Amino acid sequence: MSTNILVLPGDGIGPEITAATLEVLATADRAFSLGLEIEQQDIGLASLAEHGTTLRPDILTRIPEVDGVLLGPVSHYDYPPRAEGGINPSAELRTKFKLYSNIRPSRSVADLTVLRHPMDIVIIRENTEGFYADRNMHFGVPEFMPDEDTALSVRKITSRACQAIARTAFDIASTRRKKVTAVHKANVLKTTDGLFLREVRKVAAEYPDVELEELIVDATAALLVRRPHTFDVLVTTNMFGDIISDEASELCGSLGLGGAINAGEEVCVAQAQHGSAPDIAGQGVANPTSLILSAAMLLDWLGRRDEAASFREASTAIEAAVNDVLAKPELRTRDLGGTATTAEFARSVVEALTTTN
Repeated sequence: MSTNILVLPGDGIGPEITAATLEVLATADRAFSLGLEIEQQDIGLASLAEHGTTLRPDILTRIPEVDGVLLGPVSHYDYPPRAEGGINPSAELRTKFKLYSNIRPSRSVADLTVLRHPMDIVIIRENTEGFYADRNMHFGVPEFMPDEDTALSVRKITSRACQAIARTAFDIASTRRKKVTAVHKANVLKTTDGLFLREVRKVAAEYPDVELEELIVDATAALLVRRPHTFDVLVTTNMFGDIISDEASELCGSLGLGGAINAGEEVCVAQAQHGSAPDIAGQGVANPTSLILSAAMLLDWLGRRDEAASFREASTAIEAAVNDVLAKPELRTRDLGGTATTAEFARSVVEALTTTN
């Protein structure tokens, strides 16, 4: 039986790091007999030039039919208005398929981290609401200007989305160190973050063996630096999660080291944490670590969904191979102080994966 993966390389460095990731996936496929079938389609600026839209309707139709999606970074800031074909693929997939949970692990890399204490956390970020104007309304954009000198933005928080991310957080924490930190600003955003905390507490009652801590977001940002080892799983709303997960990745060594998946009940999209970096596109120097680790997380999600041990073993093996390569400074890409190209880094990961499996 085959497992179909839809690959959407995206913009900027997307095609380069996607190619590197597919090389690693092909090696894992052979080593663990995963039966992966790869299907690749253009999105973003390449699709806009050929089809007049950055995200074709047939791709949206195809996504529920495949087993998983690998999404490269996109340059949505450079897209034209939506009416002219400029759809943000990342936001569109998250909202259309109710991918409430953006799961972002952060683990310190020995000589790259700036932290005094090691970090090993998972941040669960709500993915479809908040202050993100491209994804929180059924129709229209929740930002407007009643006059030329006044701009307003609406924040959307629902109990359904809060319950979904809370359950994801507690499920993950129950397999780790059994602690969830709900990150909020309810002292100021009393109604919206009040609703968030209400729903997290409801879910927490279903997990008596998991500790619930509640912490204001600015304190969280500081304590991630001072005492990262006291956190396990953090759960929070969209914008706060976006910011603190980027902070955590940088503290661990680099934003380029953080994997991520966008998960719903039936669809999972693996996506690098970082952007499309058009300034280095085509130079072959981009760091593919984030997308490789995201692909490994997708395999783990598939393994859990289908109770397929081989997929979870492949995920663990890819992560271990990446860690082995990152432990050797001479094999790192230049953003991490090394000299390796994108392709050379991928080959090193493939070699590590082949050697140990």
